[in-house]
Amino acid sequence: MVFGVGVDIDLILLLKAAFLGVIEGLTEFLPISSTGHLIIVGDLLNFNDDKGKVFEIAIQLAAILAVMWAYRQKIMTVTWGMTQGESNAWRFATNLMIAFLPAAVLGLLFHSAIKTLLWSPLTVAVALIIGGVVILLVERHIAKVAPRIHSVDDMRWQDALKVGMAQSVALIPGTSRSGATIMGGLIFGLSRTAATEFSFFLAIPTMIAATVYDVYKNWALFNLGDVPIFVVGFVMSFIAAMIAVKALLSFVASHSFVAFAWYRIVLGVIVLWYFWS
Repeated sequence: MVFGVGVDIDLILLLKAAFLGVIEGLTEFLPISSTGHLIIVGDLLNFNDDKGKVFEIAIQLAAILAVMWAYRQKIMTVTWGMTQGESNAWRFATNLMIAFLPAAVLGLLFHSAIKTLLWSPLTVAVALIIGGVVILLVERHIAKVAPRIHSVDDMRWQDALKVGMAQSVALIPGTSRSGATIMGGLIFGLSRTAATEFSFFLAIPTMIAATVYDVYKNWALFNLGDVPIFVVGFVMSFIAAMIAVKALLSFVASHSFVAFAWYRIVLGVIVLWYFWS
């Protein structure tokens, strides 16, 4: 794929960008891997060259802004509390930074290797299947145990570090950042709601850092002609993410993640069959 010029090509690219934006927004916070879906769909749409890969990273920022808007009251409360020296606010912010560090360090060390060796539909398919099996195991053997942490405000720094280490597994495309953090949270004693909300909050520093780093590393690839494509993808991602965040919080209140596990497994098998055949 090349971001080309010309009315017909631009229209096609704008439609592809809009579709990918919707895919990103709907899947970023579900445990089914937004990156995996973007890699697969981008490959099918021939939207998978170097600039296309950066586009897929950049529109994740829109999904993060959607979370920041949805949780704006909590963010403002924590920010104000930090200026007032409130211990709860500082503990929450510190926990986020601690949880952010493992993926940040490993991402910096292995960013190029991951993009070169693992950024492919086949890797995504395998990760989708393995992740689905892990979710089924967690739901069967761990999630039924009574949680000891019911709110993100009750987490210790040790809990945050464990969830952060779980998030680092999601550097493998197809694993799902939200899936890794939510399942990690359940394994380490968080309730479904607490694990899901902490996954949302942890996405803010993680994905902002990933977006800024990728755009900085690939700045030379962009020109003014790309602006409409990025704007369309960005807006569609924001809208879809707003819908997905509210829907997921409502869903986890009374459902397990088993349906997502089977979705991952079925999709992974289909992708393997498609690309092998």
